[in-house]
Amino acid sequence: MLEKIIDLDKELLVFLNSLGSERWDGLWMIITKQAYWTPIFLFIFYLLQKKIGWKNFGYYVLFTAVMILICDQTVNLFKYSFERLRPCNDEEIKGIIRLVKTSSSFSFFSGHATNSMASAVFAYMILKRYYRHAYLLFLFPLIFAYSRIYLGLHFPTDIITGYTFGAISGYLVFKGYQKFLKNNFSKDN
Repeated sequence: MLEKIIDLDKELLVFLNSLGSERWDGLWMIITKQAYWTPIFLFIFYLLQKKIGWKNFGYYVLFTAVMILICDQTVNLFKYSFERLRPCNDEEIKGIIRLVKTSSSFSFFSGHATNSMASAVFAYMILKRYYRHAYLLFLFPLIFAYSRIYLGLHFPTDIITGYTFGAISGYLVFKGYQKFLKNNFSKDN
């Protein structure tokens, strides 16, 4: 059963990766770097601060930092426990996929997918009551994590697992954030 899932995962990667073209490689190299998303992050921070105030925004940043730290450490624990090769290093498929970028670290599961989804869920849970189109936050993890498949750095199951872990983490951190604010600052909320 596991072997069948791995085979399907590789087939899906080959298909999705083959949809790319050299013409768009530069764009996807930009998309995969967090630094280029900074203007969007700053805009989201502005929206959050505007609605929840400076004090609660400070706690939001603190909770986000802890969440990212936990997500990163968990991803690294899994990567070094499973030691799954990245598609760009997998001898079975590296000759048939488009290798746009390479990396020597392990693949399972994606830190990009995990952190982007965790951040999007946490921000969404706060912003959804203020903004009707807060769901657009989920474009970030979808585009950001797909870049990893496009570049030949992650398998689809790496992304899906990262999304799942990230969504659960983001939701749990939101619940912890709510409880913290309620217990410590119920008059301010």
